[in-house]
Amino acid sequence: MTSRDRRRGPPTTQRQPNPDMKNSNLTLSRGKIARPQKAVIYGPEGVGKSTLASHLPSPVFLDTEGGTHHLDVVRFPDARTWDDVTSAAAQLARGDHEFKSFVIDTADWLEKRLAEHLCRKASKESIEDFGYGKGYVLVAEEFAKFLASLDTLLHGGMHIVFLAHSTVRRFESPDQVGSYDRYELKLSKQVAPLLKEWADLILFTNYVTKVAESDSGRRRGIGGRERVIMTTHCAAYDAKNRHGLEEKLPFSYDAIAPVFASNMAPAARAKSQGERLAEILGDRVNDGREFLIDRGQLTKDGSLNDVDADYAARIFADPDKFLAAVESFNSGAAQ
Repeated sequence: MTSRDRRRGPPTTQRQPNPDMKNSNLTLSRGKIARPQKAVIYGPEGVGKSTLASHLPSPVFLDTEGGTHHLDVVRFPDARTWDDVTSAAAQLARGDHEFKSFVIDTADWLEKRLAEHLCRKASKESIEDFGYGKGYVLVAEEFAKFLASLDTLLHGGMHIVFLAHSTVRRFESPDQVGSYDRYELKLSKQVAPLLKEWADLILFTNYVTKVAESDSGRRRGIGGRERVIMTTHCAAYDAKNRHGLEEKLPFSYDAIAPVFASNMAPAARAKSQGERLAEILGDRVNDGREFLIDRGQLTKDGSLNDVDADYAARIFADPDKFLAAVESFNSGAAQ
């Protein structure tokens, strides 16, 4: 051993990490997780979206535009107001049913009902009257809350499927010169991104058409009878899937049935309305009961399950507002 080695001291052995100790404090799992689908099926009017959705597992329809009258399906009464919409969702959230798919027909009319609701609430003639785009911001905020409220149904084992109309819009790509037409959801630019981000599966349905050129050079469309389902995004339309589906499928429920069958989680018992309200209130259940009794929603011996479904739906849509009202009420009662 040289003097230089003595100055360095004895050789050290670097401790190697024990692979068995990695992540020892974490609760982890691995593998695919079966769960209900969050899906959007859109396309031009009359292509057969509602008929396609009628083959989903045990579906119940929320018809916002009266487009399912020709189908033999189970449906809620026509949803002519936003309160009709939230009431239907609240009824399903109670879990006392055998439905496995909630079909909202259509998303664009749903947005229209929401805009009408906000205008009535603010005594406005149209959403434009809010000024500076504020009305559209309010619509987007409430739509996002509605999407979040559907989590209860998903956790209870239900597929959520939005049907929607398509529209053709001019698109300017930020990284290219020029613009082109493409199919998009017939929703406002504030709401469309919310729904696309929320969905795990977006299917674009359309007729197959071809452009033929005559000897004179005149172009005309031919075909238009065969229908297809597109599953992958491209420049011409929005679509996405996480299931390895072929890019183009025949317009048949059998083509997409495996997605809704293989991803069906065992139906868990959905939390009751009372359980959800108690969860929101936490350690303030008694304060919440006093508030609800004052509002005529409960009797002194009543259960939180007895709260009117429409009233409960408004609470679920904005729990923070409800808690603030409970706080304000009980602060005043204590004075």
